[in-house]
Amino acid sequence: MNTTVATTGTEGKTWGGGTDPLKASYGKMMMWFFIVSDALTFSAFLAAYGFSRFKFIDSWPIADEVFTHVPFFHGNYPMIYVAFMTFVLIMSSVTMVLAVDAGHHMNQKKVTWYMFLTVIGGLIFVGSQAWEWNTFIKGEYGAVKTKGGNILQFGEYVNEDGEQKFKRVAIADFAKAAHGDRVQHESKNGLWYETEGALPEYTIDEVYNGLAAHENVLIRNQIINDEGEKTVLTRAESLKQLKANGTLVVHGANLKVNEYGSPLFADFFFFITGFHGFHVFSGVVINIIIFFNVIIGTYERRKNYEMVEKVGLYWHFVDLVWVFVFTFFYLV
Repeated sequence: MNTTVATTGTEGKTWGGGTDPLKASYGKMMMWFFIVSDALTFSAFLAAYGFSRFKFIDSWPIADEVFTHVPFFHGNYPMIYVAFMTFVLIMSSVTMVLAVDAGHHMNQKKVTWYMFLTVIGGLIFVGSQAWEWNTFIKGEYGAVKTKGGNILQFGEYVNEDGEQKFKRVAIADFAKAAHGDRVQHESKNGLWYETEGALPEYTIDEVYNGLAAHENVLIRNQIINDEGEKTVLTRAESLKQLKANGTLVVHGANLKVNEYGSPLFADFFFFITGFHGFHVFSGVVINIIIFFNVIIGTYERRKNYEMVEKVGLYWHFVDLVWVFVFTFFYLV
């Protein structure tokens, strides 16, 4: 009986088909497929953000004026906490690399330690992002929305480093002095009541009267001038603009209004950073599972730590995406 054996000419080559193409296991290949597809998704989101920012550049918020807060500290610290968050996430990628390397050397103790540090870094980042969201939603200064959807911000010129700079002023600072303490409205009895830490609510007329009583306070609209800065109106123009076009007092940012500028900025911020934050949270959960598997010796019995390497690919991808999100929202 004759047996014919067909050859394809691919035997011995790196990509020869079979069960182990490119010397990568099925699990690692599937992780790479996921990373590529997810990269396309994030690319689409950031491209949409870029187009929207270009279209509404006149009303786009200035990152140095939005992200100025640090937990437990009062003052103006532009980008400091965001830089800290980024540093923590990057360092968690470093510890993940060290965990993968320790796995290649079958060093269970080091894998356990580095995985633990990676989980801690992820938790710090997710918690920091939640705090940043809360701060962004609450706001600090307040602004007035006009009939045309423009945002009017209040401030005064101050001397900083030998030059005049426009510094934001909270609506409560000048409206409070003109009208006394005002607090949030309670619908059940129609009265103003005292609540510690609550943002005061003011009508347009109250804000106008407070502005009129403070000659040093001016209005800045979102139109970019020749110097590349937002336009600060004169005293007369400020009063006229507020009286004629003011429609709504805005505090903080949500999906409808944004005291810092275009509502689209808040829409993209919540969606893109939220989507990325979900990835980080998912990565933390997976890392915790892998961490406990390392502790109980699951991968020691398998004689390989490939699961650590696979989750490491995902974690590095999440880190890389944040570099682009950080660049688009905070630096550009």
